[in-house]
Amino acid sequence: MTAPHTIDGAALLDEVEAFHRRFNVFPTEAAYVAVALWDAHAHLIDCFETTPRIAFLSPEPGSGKSRALEIVELLTPRPVATVSASANALYRLVDSAEGLPTVLFDEVDTIFGPKAGADEALRGFLNAGYRRIGGALRCVGEGSNQNAQVFNSYCAVAMAGLGSLPDTVLTRSVIVRMRKRAPNEKVEPYRQRIHEKQGHALRDRLAKWADTVRDQVSQAWPAMPDGVSDRPADVWEPLLAVADAIGGDWPGRARAACLELISAAHDNDEASLGVRLLTDLRDKVFGGADRMPTAAIIECLLRMDDAPWGDLDDKPINSRTLARLLGQYVTPANKPIKPRGIRTPSGFPKGYYAEDLTDAWTRYCPPSPEESATSATSATPQVNRGESVADTATPIRHMSAEAATQPTLAH
Repeated sequence: MTAPHTIDGAALLDEVEAFHRRFNVFPTEAAYVAVALWDAHAHLIDCFETTPRIAFLSPEPGSGKSRALEIVELLTPRPVATVSASANALYRLVDSAEGLPTVLFDEVDTIFGPKAGADEALRGFLNAGYRRIGGALRCVGEGSNQNAQVFNSYCAVAMAGLGSLPDTVLTRSVIVRMRKRAPNEKVEPYRQRIHEKQGHALRDRLAKWADTVRDQVSQAWPAMPDGVSDRPADVWEPLLAVADAIGGDWPGRARAACLELISAAHDNDEASLGVRLLTDLRDKVFGGADRMPTAAIIECLLRMDDAPWGDLDDKPINSRTLARLLGQYVTPANKPIKPRGIRTPSGFPKGYYAEDLTDAWTRYCPPSPEESATSATSATPQVNRGESVADTATPIRHMSAEAATQPTLAH
């Protein structure tokens, strides 16, 4: 009896990555890794508890988002491309007897953009379908003869659009932030009549490879990089499981891409104002100090050009707003964070102690830049980080007591 033909998964995914590179310029090497793994995971979706969404987003048109979606369409199983679809139609599509589709949503900003209003039904579909147990309860029938029926919504979804997405969708997604190509960045012109057959040939080979590793992947529990847990771990678990099954250099590249793209998402997302404040206090204000007067904190926050603190509802942050935002969180003793007296050479102003903030920092903030850099370096040298906490915090820690207690800065 002839042994079954062994498919070199690493070489095959190298070809998938190269196919994307022919037609798209992604912003980072990590994006190529994530997109290729996502294509492969769509062929194994029945093996996982969750399926991450992948979102190609950009601030301006003409950044290659739709082209990226077109190439994904060629490489994934049962693709269904749409610009406008009702949630009910999508539920019925997923629940059809033809098998799970790969839904490709272009111009998704027209659904969730600031001028479109909230579309809770579609948002519910995207959120519920991220997890295998998700679904929607609908009434089926006519008039009084109706019965409740649960419609499945678990399927792979790729999206492209301008701007951003609702937080509930973003946190379930691998984000690729596209950019306009620079003059020196060239891609091959895409011609459907020629390249569709090439993409479909790769798709069919991916499907055959997936059948050879289905049992292995179904039992996989991939090791996560340090610091990746909770929702980010849910998002990346299927992609890392695929990378481990593929072998070669893909497990290492996948974990480096995981760290890089999670960090980039934290840098770009519109997290809650409270979490942004806590993170800025930890990384850019306290910087290792054990206490800071309120006036010094506000001065530091207002010096951050890329932060929202100079324009909160058309006013700069003040001591009352600071107290209100921090009062949502609790100290290690489970009491609301409040300003306390701080002894300085020039008086006894109100301020905040690092020991009161440590519990909130641990629970709500992403890993600090130093921690992320350490984790990334241990995974692979291709992930870079910016300046250290010490670099940004040193001028703040050495601020004079007189400057820290100027009364005009507290208002």
